[in-house]
Amino acid sequence: MTHAQRKLARIQFATLLWTLMLAGWNDGTTGPLLPRIQEVYHVGFTIVSLIFVFACIGFVGGAVANMYLTPYIGFGKTVVLASLCQVIAYSIQATAPPFPVFILAYTINGVGIAIQDAQANGFVATLSRRPETKMGVLHACYGLGAFLAPLAATHFAQIHRWNFHFLISLGIAVSNTILLIVVFKLKTQDECLALAGEIIPERVEGEDGTFKQVMMTRSVHLFAFFVLIYVGVEVTIGGWIVTFIIDVRKGGSSSGFISSGFFGGLCVGRILLLWVNKKVGERLVLFIYAGIAIALELTIWFVPSLIQNAVAVSVVGVLLGPMYPIVMNQAGRILPRWILTSSIGWIAGFGQAGSAVLPFMTGAIAQKHGIKTLQPLLVGMMTLMTGLWAIAPRTPRRID
Repeated sequence: MTHAQRKLARIQFATLLWTLMLAGWNDGTTGPLLPRIQEVYHVGFTIVSLIFVFACIGFVGGAVANMYLTPYIGFGKTVVLASLCQVIAYSIQATAPPFPVFILAYTINGVGIAIQDAQANGFVATLSRRPETKMGVLHACYGLGAFLAPLAATHFAQIHRWNFHFLISLGIAVSNTILLIVVFKLKTQDECLALAGEIIPERVEGEDGTFKQVMMTRSVHLFAFFVLIYVGVEVTIGGWIVTFIIDVRKGGSSSGFISSGFFGGLCVGRILLLWVNKKVGERLVLFIYAGIAIALELTIWFVPSLIQNAVAVSVVGVLLGPMYPIVMNQAGRILPRWILTSSIGWIAGFGQAGSAVLPFMTGAIAQKHGIKTLQPLLVGMMTLMTGLWAIAPRTPRRID
């Protein structure tokens, strides 16, 4: 591998880090803005939760579209097309349009995020040099974006031009599109990897990673359902914890920073716990993280302390952080390489639907019983998530 190839590989990876940072920024934006969106559009918990439903439609649509687009137009063109969806969505939201149009933008955005998330995960999972570490760093950048977004969104939620927050999102989205075009030059994934010095295994005829082949693989569905619950828990905490703290713990207007604490913990956990994952073993360590996180959620549920709750939320973020990269690493070890990108695309895209389904459930239940129901719902979902990991495949079966 030449010096030029190593440099290109670093640039390619850095570009994908920026893409995931934008995805995190998007998810971290919602929580602090939810109370203001309810106020501006005069809607309750159930109606405002349609944000998550429309995003879900986009995520699932993006996951399916990804498997059809990639074989026909390739990695480079697919990821740029997806990035343009985000540019369009933020352009709409920045104008503070009527509520139906505002939430429709979440569908467009969801398509873009699902495809880019799938492509980035698939790209990194195929790397031959330290893929586990790079997967952790990739998703740490998601956490970084989700940490930074509430810092800005909390400010904009308190001013008249709250929608101007989406101008910042638009600027990041435009820069993301430019970088993807310049760095990957609309080439296929194999072409981009080859330019960076990766060895591309020969494909056997018929091994094209089609939708049918991916759907027939049992391991794909187990990983997908785990990720759906995981992402749902992650976004539910980030999206509704601010409302919980304000309504139940009587926090002030600065409660939005608690969402930053959670996503900051997510970012930190994906980097600082890499050595723990390696030392203990990724399969076992996930059970340990889940057990401690459930215990901390119980303290948030039963201990009526604003400070304790804020600290516990941040630590839960640290513990949840490594889980997503661990699942993607496990998928990379088990799934055949020739369906890996399509499979990870489906896992990531289908999993992103969790960021809509669980938050919507939370909003619908809160409309009837109050946001105090957030913690029991999270404890139940975390327990289900742990059960899914127990039955997830553990033995490598990859055939390259």
